Amino acid sequence: MINADNCRITHYPAEVLAQKAEPIEKIDDSIRRLAEKMTEIMLANKGIGLAGPQAGVPLQIFIISLDGKKENVRVYINPTVTPAGELDSVEEGCLSVPGVYTKIRRYKKCRVAAVDLAGNEFTEQAEGLYARCLQHEYDHLQGITIAERMGAAARIAHRRKIKELVEKHESQEK
Repeated sequence: MINADNCRITHYPAEVLAQKAEPIEKIDDSIRRLAEKMTEIMLANKGIGLAGPQAGVPLQIFIISLDGKKENVRVYINPTVTPAGELDSVEEGCLSVPGVYTKIRRYKKCRVAAVDLAGNEFTEQAEGLYARCLQHEYDHLQGITIAERMGAAARIAHRRKIKELVEKHESQEK
C-alpha cells in the first residue's frame, strides 16, 4: 500500500529515478490517492507531466495535462509507448532536473497504450508536444531522465547544475 501523503518531488540523481518502475497490480484507493497527490505536485511545480518515480514512487504510473490545468489531467497506468516517424530535437525541462533545459531528440509521433483509474484500457496516437510528453514520462518509468538523454555538448553546458544537484542529493543522504 502506498502512502501518497509522503510523496514529494524527487530530484536527480535520486535512486528511484534511476530504476525501472514496477507494474501496478491493482487499481485501488491508494493508487487513486497517489494520482491525486501527483496532480497536486505537478500543478504546484507548473509542470505538464509527472511520473511515479518523480513523486518518489517506483510504480508504472504517470499523469499529463498539456495545458497545466487540473481538469485536463489524464492518468496512464502500466503504459507502453511506441515511438514512430521522424526524430526531432526540441528543448525540454524536467521537474526532477530543475534548472536544466536542453534539446532532446525524440520521435515526432508515438502510440500509447495504458489503463486509466477506472481500469479501462485505452490506446491513442500522439504527435507534437503530446508525443514528446508521453515519451518523456515513459522514460521516467524506464529509469531515464533528461540528464541521461542529453548530448555531450549539453552535458558540458549543464555540468555545473548537474554537479549541484548531485552534491545536494549527497548532503541529504547523510
